Amino acid sequence: MLLMDRLDAGRQLAARLTHLRGEEAVVLGLPRGGVPVAAEVAKALGAPLDVCLVRKLGVPYQPELGMGAIGEDGVRVINDDVVRSAHASPDDISRVEARERQELERRARRYRGDREPAALEGRTAVVVDDGLATGSTARAACRIVRARGAARIVLAVPVAPADWTARLGGEADELVCLHTPMPFYAISQFYADFAQVDDGEVVACLEQAATARRRQGARATTGDRHAATGGRGAWTGDQEVEVRAGAMLLRGRLTVPDAATGVVVFAHGSGSSRHSPRNRSVAAGLNRAGLGTLLFDLLTEEEETDRANVFDTGLLAHRLADATGWLRGRPETEGLAVGYFGASTGAAAALGAAVERGEEIAAVVSRGGRPDLAGPWLPSVTAPTLLIVGGSDSQVLELNRQAQARLHCENRLAVVPGATHLFEEPGALEAVTDLARDWFTDHLTPAPQMAGR
Repeated sequence: MLLMDRLDAGRQLAARLTHLRGEEAVVLGLPRGGVPVAAEVAKALGAPLDVCLVRKLGVPYQPELGMGAIGEDGVRVINDDVVRSAHASPDDISRVEARERQELERRARRYRGDREPAALEGRTAVVVDDGLATGSTARAACRIVRARGAARIVLAVPVAPADWTARLGGEADELVCLHTPMPFYAISQFYADFAQVDDGEVVACLEQAATARRRQGARATTGDRHAATGGRGAWTGDQEVEVRAGAMLLRGRLTVPDAATGVVVFAHGSGSSRHSPRNRSVAAGLNRAGLGTLLFDLLTEEEETDRANVFDTGLLAHRLADATGWLRGRPETEGLAVGYFGASTGAAAALGAAVERGEEIAAVVSRGGRPDLAGPWLPSVTAPTLLIVGGSDSQVLELNRQAQARLHCENRLAVVPGATHLFEEPGALEAVTDLARDWFTDHLTPAPQMAGR
């Protein structure tokens, strides 16, 4: 796997496009999968986000194989090689095109409503998708934006076949791709999480980007005052941070989507770090739902060499509680509700920290956790708590049932059928993400102002 998910792809792609910062650029995502990638690029460039509506013309008996594409403004691209090899007739093409044209019009109404497409005249159009296979939709997109007067076209994708530049035939002025692996069978083979994107997620990306632009404009008019008062003017939504926990500085990554309703702090277990692929995958799902996340190392590299520290839940809980105080003092998370996500032994630390911070913690979620290690803390937990356990993780499941019996707060035990301790089975981690997302979005509301914290 080269990419965790579309958010990861967008962030990596944005790092390759920093030379466009400051240009009069518009970022255009290809629905549906390209829009979350494009949203991250637009955020990094400080550019407006729109969609470029194109539809693949799939071979009738193999819809995933594109024999061409159509787009807005009557654009039509046919891949003659695919048409010949698939023995597709003109009638086949016409029938598929008529059906896809209806879908194109439906999506235009759903995504834009009464809004006009973004103005491209004289500007740089950055066309983004989640990957490129045959290249038909990308070519159609480039022709659309060229017809709308774009002065320059940059086509940017995370992954594509090695010969992708030859396939584009000069349609774009600049081509950017992170990975050109061989062999190349499908875009999905290079993503750990390539879950289907629905219309609601596309609309959410566009609305969040529009909100960010409005806030950016407001910050520009009051930037001096914000800078003087330490306000939100200097905020970047995704950044490496040093988390202060008592006398320690711990490395972390803070992500706060625009219009976030809360922020979830991750407590890794059994010596895992902020780079834990499973927790990063869950965090990305929470980010897509509009929740901020903080992934940080509970221990320093030197402390990790002593395995006793890994299982010192008292130490870890106190570190987590201190990090929460640090987080509450950040301008970008001011007023946001705080939740904890604990994995393995980190679940006990999350429950202990929830007791220490009290009403500041709005919700706790445990993934394959050991809440039983929270011991005497359990009856004092007040934050609504969700315990997620794999159905095939029998020993941990029993320990969670015992711990649940000692909780007096709102709580639920959710069992993912067939999943083992690490949730490595197909769809298991996605189920964890959905459960955590729903629990946090239901329980994270604006945080109360706490005196003396």
